[in-house]
Amino acid sequence: MKYPISPESTVTLHLSLALEDGTVAESTFEDEPLTFTMGDGTLVAGLELGLYGLRAGATQRLVLEPQQAFGLHDPDKLHALARKEFSAELELQPGVIIGFDTPSGEELPGTIVSLDDETVSVDFNHPLAGRVVVFEVEILAVVPAGA
Repeated sequence: MKYPISPESTVTLHLSLALEDGTVAESTFEDEPLTFTMGDGTLVAGLELGLYGLRAGATQRLVLEPQQAFGLHDPDKLHALARKEFSAELELQPGVIIGFDTPSGEELPGTIVSLDDETVSVDFNHPLAGRVVVFEVEILAVVPAGA
């Protein structure tokens, strides 16, 4: 029996995330499929919403606005950090993504926007924040919650 995707289902799928112009940000179609449990945080909520009710064998293509996917770009997440806080070995240039440790011990990615001798401007928004994304999936298997 092919079960529909519902809360806490374990889902195995192939997915692709691309920008409107076709630039692929992430894809598993030429690689190993992704297996996760609905609601575990693997996918942002807006991406998960497009999966509910789908069954093994189904495909789906969704064009998602920023607020449905990775959120709007938040200017409050742009921070100027002192250049001396970065290791001299780090090759800093715009576009480079660096992991920063938060006070709670989590790692938060930040993208270097600009830099000079004194300051490094870092954007802590998700790299796809503020962007329309095209989300394509092929559902390979669905295991209902508790099975």
